[in-house]
Amino acid sequence: MRTQFKNIYFVGILVGLFILIGDFLLFFSFKDPVGPTIRWFYPIFIFAITVAWSQFWYDYLQEMKRQKRLEVKFLDFVRNMGSAVKSGISIPSSILQASAKDYGELNPFLNKLANQIRLGIPIHESLVTFSKDTANDTIRRSIAIVIEAEASGGDIQSVLESVTSSLVSVRKLQEERKSSTYSQIVNGYIVFFVFIGIMLVMQVYLFPKLTAMTGSGGSAMGGISLLGSSSSGNSAPANLDRVFFGLVMIQGFFAGLMIGKFSEGSIKKGFIHSLILVTLGALIITTAKGGI
Repeated sequence: MRTQFKNIYFVGILVGLFILIGDFLLFFSFKDPVGPTIRWFYPIFIFAITVAWSQFWYDYLQEMKRQKRLEVKFLDFVRNMGSAVKSGISIPSSILQASAKDYGELNPFLNKLANQIRLGIPIHESLVTFSKDTANDTIRRSIAIVIEAEASGGDIQSVLESVTSSLVSVRKLQEERKSSTYSQIVNGYIVFFVFIGIMLVMQVYLFPKLTAMTGSGGSAMGGISLLGSSSSGNSAPANLDRVFFGLVMIQGFFAGLMIGKFSEGSIKKGFIHSLILVTLGALIITTAKGGI
């Protein structure tokens, strides 16, 4: 599967950059003390970055869905092609006959394949071009098997039946895995949001209470604060906000990888879930706390 950079991506990038620049100009102080001037600086910052890459990731997700539809239509094409071969028709004629039917999004690739065969281009070269144009790993592997069988003089009918059976089995396994892991995916998201809730409760409610308690009763506790500060005032209280923010980011990243591995069988696709969880986590934390 491949994705191409489109001109429309510049629109999202420019809009995100415009929001980002406005966020810094309006809500950030470059003079002492340097830092955000309002609590909405960080949420707007994250929103601007999200806008900048949202179009790209939307097209990537749409391309993944399109590739799955291509695999389903390719299975129908192989079935029709196998039926034609079973009746005694040659491979080129069976391709021409099978490609005359409607296969949805696979039609442009099949029309090109049929036109190449009519022009006398070798069947091997035409099939290789077809598999490269679809940019689908499943189609590429299936076409390679058919080419090798045809070149070695094997039983094409048996090969097509095996390819069809293999595609059906793979498709069935993918659907079964997706349905069986759906609850685990939902649980993974729920656990992540529960983790964020716990972090917020600790930072917004629990730790301020502990700070007040240790501040008022530090002498009774040997002068040591529960948050790492000394009652004598020699050291500042430990700031754990960024530590907890980092924990949320780490949790979101690896939880996304795990979800992708379970649902799609690929850590690479898990980066999509990681990106979603990390973005949502950062947006929730910064919105609730007004900072990192």
